[in-house]
Amino acid sequence: MNWPLIKAVILLTASNAFMTFAWYAHLKEMKAKPWFIAALLSWGIAFFEYMLQVPANRIGSETLSLPQLKIVQEVVTLTVFVPFVLLYMKQPLKWDYLWAAMCMCGAVYFIFRK
Repeated sequence: MNWPLIKAVILLTASNAFMTFAWYAHLKEMKAKPWFIAALLSWGIAFFEYMLQVPANRIGSETLSLPQLKIVQEVVTLTVFVPFVLLYMKQPLKWDYLWAAMCMCGAVYFIFRK
């Protein structure tokens, strides 16, 4: 088992959960508030994102190249974002999510092939 990769993916998943809320939850929860209030709250949430993301990247870089680490990050982002859009933001499922996921599979293939 590639424990550094597993640890990195777990930390990146948690980091992305914070990131997604920091970037998008204010669109639902704070629409009536001034933008700078939403920005301050988002920065507070983003602090926790970075507390997970920085060690995730350091751990992941033990076994992955930087381009591989970035593609893993993008796959994790999509994996976290789609449930957020469906469950939290209550937006409908679209075929575009499947096509985006297929493009990410292609990116994973090309970045990890030998």
